[in-house]
Amino acid sequence: MTLPKPFRPAVTAFGAGLIATICFRCACTSEAQVVPKAGQPDKPGAQRGVPRFTQTKRIGQSQIIPIVDGHPERAVEDCLAFLRNEPNHLESLFNLTIAYGQTGQTEKAVATMQRAIAAGLPPGRFLAGPRELLRPLAETAEFRKLLAEHARKLIHGPMLGCMTDRSVKFWVRTAEEVPLQVLVSTSKEMARPVKSATVFTEAARDFTAVAEVERLQPETTYYYDVLVNGKSALGPQHPSFRTFPPVDRAARFQVGFGGGAGYTPIHERMWNVLGSHRLAAFLFLGDNVYIDNPTRPDVQHYTYYRRQSRVEYRRFVAATPVFAIWDDHDFGVNDCFYGAAIDDPAWKIPVWRVFRNNWNNPAYGGGEEQPGCWFKLSIADVEFFMLDGRYYRTNPKQENPSMLGPAQKAWLLKELGRSQATFKVLASPVPWVFEAKGDSLDTWRGFPAERREIFSFLEEKRIDGVVLISADRHRSDLWRIDRKTTYPLYEFESSRLTNIHTHGVMPGSLFGYNKECSAGMLTFDTTKPDPELTYQIYNLDNELIYTFVVKKSAISHR
Repeated sequence: MTLPKPFRPAVTAFGAGLIATICFRCACTSEAQVVPKAGQPDKPGAQRGVPRFTQTKRIGQSQIIPIVDGHPERAVEDCLAFLRNEPNHLESLFNLTIAYGQTGQTEKAVATMQRAIAAGLPPGRFLAGPRELLRPLAETAEFRKLLAEHARKLIHGPMLGCMTDRSVKFWVRTAEEVPLQVLVSTSKEMARPVKSATVFTEAARDFTAVAEVERLQPETTYYYDVLVNGKSALGPQHPSFRTFPPVDRAARFQVGFGGGAGYTPIHERMWNVLGSHRLAAFLFLGDNVYIDNPTRPDVQHYTYYRRQSRVEYRRFVAATPVFAIWDDHDFGVNDCFYGAAIDDPAWKIPVWRVFRNNWNNPAYGGGEEQPGCWFKLSIADVEFFMLDGRYYRTNPKQENPSMLGPAQKAWLLKELGRSQATFKVLASPVPWVFEAKGDSLDTWRGFPAERREIFSFLEEKRIDGVVLISADRHRSDLWRIDRKTTYPLYEFESSRLTNIHTHGVMPGSLFGYNKECSAGMLTFDTTKPDPELTYQIYNLDNELIYTFVVKKSAISHR
């Protein structure tokens, strides 16, 4: 049997000479980013061979880095050391499988793969990859059997995105390059379905594809199925979704938002909490998976794959349309700025392509000519402006620094200037308020002139109904930015979806919460004579922690 096409490398590695950095302490401190030696513990003074990690999200990454760097024997040692304390640690079993294969111990690789699957690791993890690292295992009869069993199944997804009142797109990843089609119906029995065009998952896009279904009705519940090679990949239980309310019409709906979603198995139930609210949409505002490794594509892939394989996450994104921007830990490293150039450093565009392959957004900045992750979406008569605060960010200590870059800033001002939305939500990966991160220049504190230009534009053009949302700080906050001659800007911040690490509540906030993981919820009701926006904070146990209501009249020019 010939080795399947998908196990050719989908992305080539970067050349020598590039610097890769990753922080294994809190991954959010301002300390220098250092690449530990393979298996180096993340607590000072700990001994090699006895890993003591404080950040669960970093364990697997620390094991796979030496494999990527050509030292799989180190990974074998480190994985075995960790497994002595936690025999069924799934990420260590996964990485040990790869390491055994890379060191020529194929029989041990097969046995460890089987042990990992028996312990609960989804089989799709081995089919997803990183594929080139798994090539030795892929040559075995046992792996070929696994591939044959899952060839018609989805490895990751479906993930809903690009939702409107009339259409929706479905993102999936498969084990091979295959044709697929999506069927959508108002009936659970899938009677008289609306069909997408047939699309193909492609190796060049990491075996993903996006299928669009149009000609839908607003504010309607639909069920769907995904056909792979003409056969159902989802089985008899068809997921459902609800289209947005009619565009530009008054409506009542709720969206969720947040960041700080490092991979933490004990906190992955957050996706169940969010799913229980039947949100119209969820907005990922950055630090969505925590990569911190812009020069190693396989580490980036690995970090996305482990989240995308979680059953809780897959269930959530199959029923809730998601929209995503990035922040430092998904784009580069902690508190990073790399300048205004499109392709300097050389890894910028490849990192952007990895991001694009793993989300389902309406747009990715200006596309190939102007890469980024900014875009706009509309729900009823509310517009969301999702901003990229990293790709073109310059040094905040230099003259005239910019977070957005000229192209994105021009786009933002143009879209704001012509918006007729009742509420306009400006979504930033980092806090707008200066006090949210102390004296750090990583927030808009480092870019006061650019922030002032945006705020002044709102006043000069008499743009009403603007609120701010942000992430980055590992807590959920409410802030108020007072302006001398016009209405205040309220900022809702939330960025501890699944993280273990927390940041302290800061003086000056109207409210702050950091005791448990949490998410922000925004309920818009524009059907009222004086439209309302309600901000709520829910924690990991689905407990309502805080509620704040702002009326349109309170954020309008007099």
